[in-house]
Amino acid sequence: MTVIHNLGFPRIGAARELKRAQEAYWAGKADQASLLETGRELRSRHWDAQAKAGLQWVPVGDFAWYDHILEWTTLLGAVPARFGQDDAAPVELDTLFRMGRGRAPSGTPAAACEMTKWFDTNYHYIVPELHPGQTYRIAREALFEQVAEAQKLGYRARPVIPGPLTWLWLGKGDAFAQGAADAAKLDLLSALLPVYEQVLQRLAAQGVEWVQIDEPILVLDLPAAWQKALGEVYARLSQQGPKVLLATYFGGLGANLDAVRALPVQGLHVDLVRAPGQLDVVLAGVRDDQVLSLGVIDGRNVWRADLDKVQALIKPAVERLGARLWLAPSCSLLHTPIDLDLETGLDAELRSWLAFSLQKLDELHLLQVLLDGGASEQDKQAIAAARKAVQDRARSSRIHRQDVAKRLTESAAIARQRTPFAQRIQAQQKRLGLPRFPTTTIGSFPQTSDIRTLRRDWRSGALSDAAYEKAIRAEIERVIRFQEEIGLDVLVHGEPERNDMVEYFGELLVGFAFTAYGWVQSYGSRCVKPPLIYGDVARLAPMTVAWSSYAQSLTDKPVKGMLTGPVTILQWSFVRDDQPREQTCRQIALALRDEVQDLEKAGITVIQIDEPAFREGLPLRRGDWAAYLAWAVDSFHLTTSGVRDDTQIHTHMCYSEFNDIIQAIAAMDADVITIETSRSNMELLGAFEDFSYPNDIGPGVYDIHSPNVPKEEWMVNLIHKAAQRLPAERLWVNPDCGLKTRAWPETRAALESMVQAAKALRKAA
Repeated sequence: MTVIHNLGFPRIGAARELKRAQEAYWAGKADQASLLETGRELRSRHWDAQAKAGLQWVPVGDFAWYDHILEWTTLLGAVPARFGQDDAAPVELDTLFRMGRGRAPSGTPAAACEMTKWFDTNYHYIVPELHPGQTYRIAREALFEQVAEAQKLGYRARPVIPGPLTWLWLGKGDAFAQGAADAAKLDLLSALLPVYEQVLQRLAAQGVEWVQIDEPILVLDLPAAWQKALGEVYARLSQQGPKVLLATYFGGLGANLDAVRALPVQGLHVDLVRAPGQLDVVLAGVRDDQVLSLGVIDGRNVWRADLDKVQALIKPAVERLGARLWLAPSCSLLHTPIDLDLETGLDAELRSWLAFSLQKLDELHLLQVLLDGGASEQDKQAIAAARKAVQDRARSSRIHRQDVAKRLTESAAIARQRTPFAQRIQAQQKRLGLPRFPTTTIGSFPQTSDIRTLRRDWRSGALSDAAYEKAIRAEIERVIRFQEEIGLDVLVHGEPERNDMVEYFGELLVGFAFTAYGWVQSYGSRCVKPPLIYGDVARLAPMTVAWSSYAQSLTDKPVKGMLTGPVTILQWSFVRDDQPREQTCRQIALALRDEVQDLEKAGITVIQIDEPAFREGLPLRRGDWAAYLAWAVDSFHLTTSGVRDDTQIHTHMCYSEFNDIIQAIAAMDADVITIETSRSNMELLGAFEDFSYPNDIGPGVYDIHSPNVPKEEWMVNLIHKAAQRLPAERLWVNPDCGLKTRAWPETRAALESMVQAAKALRKAA
């Protein structure tokens, strides 16, 4: 019988129970016992759902209080010295929280660890901090406790742990680069591997049969030293008791295939959603005593699988492997919402095209039935419904629009280039009259419970359009007056009308649909609800012009028009899979181009087009970069082309390693780019310095992902560090990111300090 299993399940809960429990604990409204109980309830519920779907094992270790990489870092005892960890004591949960967010109910606040994107997803992990001579130990018991917890409930537990090479690759420190070909990090293996061996031995003592070790870096371009280390590592780990399922995902093995084939692991998982073409070569190298797990259900998107197509794809593996064939999602289901059954508001046709995490487990069951036979009447009906949904979607008239296709063809003739920056910036300075070290924020201001209630009441019909508009205008005026009061130079309207920087625009564009419970984790307690792009995209009317115009009417200072860029809207949505992504991105760019031009006509002098997902969208294989960067940059140009020289275009990018894409960032030719640099202590500016980046730049001086309020001298010091790398006359002063998730008291205090820091810098210049 074909084995079905899962690499990981979403941890947040269908109603975001984990988020609410975390935030109640952090705010002092609930004790730690209550938080721990919520975790137990969620794990039990999720294990039960997976067992009922027919999975052979339940994954254990996929649950995390903040981030799974941070969980593993604390298990290893790799706690930076600033958190005051006793090397002989267990790492407490509050220490984990302080590493992730800078503070917790107990312990001294400290600078949080750096956070960045998990491969090419919108999930953020906490970066391990490495240093030469680092030592490791088993410093947290959570993994072993959760294995015992699952076993006590009657489930067969299969622990999931990050592989040692992936953990090192993702880590960084003063002596080590993140990722890249930093072979010096491999010197840490001699201290790291004994702890991995101890972990596996303890799991074996608990009766664990299989352990899943995730090595997603095996889909990257690995240097020879890392490929060589792979063999040395798994020669040791495969001998510790439990059988090892080596899990790879987010792409194909490529040039790492030979190194992986030589490993003595008992099982291998590969991603056939992202790389279906690798099956033949992978299958050819499977040993007679080895299991092959095929990721055939998309763990990154929400569209229902074509079961017949999957069955045809894996037919050679079925014929050769028999019971040694396992089927699974392509990767952990962390990246998909939990339960489609909750989406009672979606129209029936669109809903029939979708599968969330629980439905993806059902799809695995149906594949198992198709391969092994023995379908019940209910199974037969489900298979027939699945086939019909795939066929109906392919034929649906709501997907394609002739006007969008025509305009996309005509867009090839639109000139993309603007006047050189040196000329534009003079025209902009004459129009704007900004001081040295101009201050601004990234866009959003705190989304209070009152604002959220206001939007909810309006959407439900409990509040009239007129009353809603009056209340939003009042909030915009409050934000404008606050910014004037503290002395910011370029203002924003605060975005009180926006529930999410992508969802807001999707609701005003054709081709998008929305869920009520389609939440996925972004980082910590932060969850997002990606829109569904199911068809061609178009703008029917202005989306932001009225709010921006009203804000600008309240002040003589420039107020930025705020848009989310085409690549970010693409990346942070569940995107249709029936046409190339670049085609969808250009459709979005054309819709945003109309908005940019309308903002300019309305007298908005500064327009920010955020592209925090630009680096995130970069393919994992270097050979695929050029094609992606070409259409990503072109989409930005398509959005911004045609504006006047004295209209200043800003963009914003989130935590990223910019070195590899600095040429593309420069090619975007935004007048001002703001980036997140406070957690990296301005280290990320190295890429801009080495490249001699020609345009203005705002390196973030306020880490908005932490509740800690930075002091004025801290911000001044950061800008001084930036001025050592880039010309001071091109530097802006701003937070790392939008302030939506922060509270007003800390926002006020931090921004007041930021403005004073800018004044001190001007005085010293």
